[in-house]
Amino acid sequence: MTWIILILAGLLEVVWAVGLKYTEGFTKLIPSALTLTAMAGSVGMLGLALRTLPLGTAYAIWTGIGTVGTVVYGIVMLDEPSSIVRLTCIAMIVGGIIGLKISTV
Repeated sequence: MTWIILILAGLLEVVWAVGLKYTEGFTKLIPSALTLTAMAGSVGMLGLALRTLPLGTAYAIWTGIGTVGTVVYGIVMLDEPSSIVRLTCIAMIVGGIIGLKISTV
């Protein structure tokens, strides 16, 4: 269950990172409220996951999920570049996340 909470926390990190783009400097009420709610949920769930997971592992996976998800959103929805170098770097982050999960008992 802890891993599910951590994954959900990482997905909420994607939500708030993407949400920042739409808040226009926190001048838009609804996007700002949704972004702040996602931030609180993401950090709160990370805190729950840290009850049983090692700090370094949980934090790296949380930020990795957020990073990969945000870049994928940017590529798919915002027409950001998807060069082979960018995709290779993202693949390395995913590999690191998988390696941390496998190595954590």
